[in-house]
Amino acid sequence: MASTEEIRSNLAEIVNEIAGIPVEDVQLEKSFTDDLDVDSLSMVEVVVAAEEKFSVKIPDDEVKNLKTVGDAVSFIERAQNG
Repeated sequence: MASTEEIRSNLAEIVNEIAGIPVEDVQLEKSFTDDLDVDSLSMVEVVVAAEEKFSVKIPDDEVKNLKTVGDAVSFIERAQNG
């Protein structure tokens, strides 16, 4: 099972690949839209890539609740713990 930091680091790589955000900028307290300028289309791609990377399912109605990187990391941790 991945640690919080491992999930954040892997998520940062995904955000970097899709939205071009430097990995060092993808920190737990950062907002996807306000701080990282991840638009809604890119966010969908991030969610799909995260689902594949972490072997979890993120329902569409949960995506709107993932405001920050920390929200996404917490969701993935809960989903992996099951």
